[in-house]
Amino acid sequence: MSYLIEPKNYTPILNLQQTELGITKIKDFFQANLSAELRLRRVTAPLFVLQGTGINDDLNGVERAVNFPIKDMNDARAEVVHSLAKWKRVTLADYNIEQGYGIYTDMNAIRADEELGNLHSLYVDQWDWERVMSAEERNIDFLKSIVRRIYSTLLRTEYLVSESFPEIRPSLPSEITFIHSEELRKLYPDLSPKEREYNVAKQYGAVFIIGIGGPLGDGEKHDGRAPDYDDWTTAGEKGLPGLNGDIILWNPVLEIPFEVSSMGIRVDKAALLKQLEMEGKTERLQMYFHKRLMEDSLPLSVGGGIGQSRLCMFFLRKAHIGEIQASIWPEEMYEQCKKLNINLI
Repeated sequence: MSYLIEPKNYTPILNLQQTELGITKIKDFFQANLSAELRLRRVTAPLFVLQGTGINDDLNGVERAVNFPIKDMNDARAEVVHSLAKWKRVTLADYNIEQGYGIYTDMNAIRADEELGNLHSLYVDQWDWERVMSAEERNIDFLKSIVRRIYSTLLRTEYLVSESFPEIRPSLPSEITFIHSEELRKLYPDLSPKEREYNVAKQYGAVFIIGIGGPLGDGEKHDGRAPDYDDWTTAGEKGLPGLNGDIILWNPVLEIPFEVSSMGIRVDKAALLKQLEMEGKTERLQMYFHKRLMEDSLPLSVGGGIGQSRLCMFFLRKAHIGEIQASIWPEEMYEQCKKLNINLI
């Protein structure tokens, strides 16, 4: 079911023309700075891939990919990407990218099963990035160093926006806080994962929640992750499992936790086998991507996605992602948004 978070006394700070200018500034600045910070080169990405190769990201494992038959290939089916988590790792290998360097791309996707609302749209646009790493770097300290570098790019982008539009004041703290999802559970044992995120994001302003995908001490997951890209089982800080996580900011307009990036160190062979077994998905070992990983023809890597419309929504102080991107919304949402001064494109 769709949802709508109603902001208190909302009036857009920027008009439509200023908003479009702000979107351009943010996208151009952020991707150039991210590329320089992590030593990434831009590559061209697919909108769809062949079904059955194991390359598409299956997110939480329940979302259906939009698919269609290809007339000129005997009706072989292609499916629109959910994200490029696994495609990027194949591309690192095929492009012979050196250790310490990587790639980024504009990822565009259609997620037909998305629950539509302020933060979620049928259309997803993000910077997908992936970087080659060494076996010695497969640890929590290295992951944190990458997160801090991404966060420094967020801070610089926030400063650009405040300089361009002085009426938008910076809100991010100077540093990002790290906390493991198990530690978060112990802090708030009676709350749901989303309620825990609310409390920690409100307290710190910017947090990276580590270890998402595996069961916590109570047997429940903080959130779902596919078993074949992020490593959520290898022991990290304080012996707690997981070399991945989410960057979450406190959204001052909606007064909610606001995820802008999901990322992590990717599975090696041992983690892939363990996670496929835990999720009952070992049949995937017969797929193209998984075979390449098991035969050591893919590099070790770290990577993630950073929402483009999400970032613009946050920095331009918008209450709905539909103020940033053109998409399709339920008619009742259009009507509700008009009453709340939310101008959907």
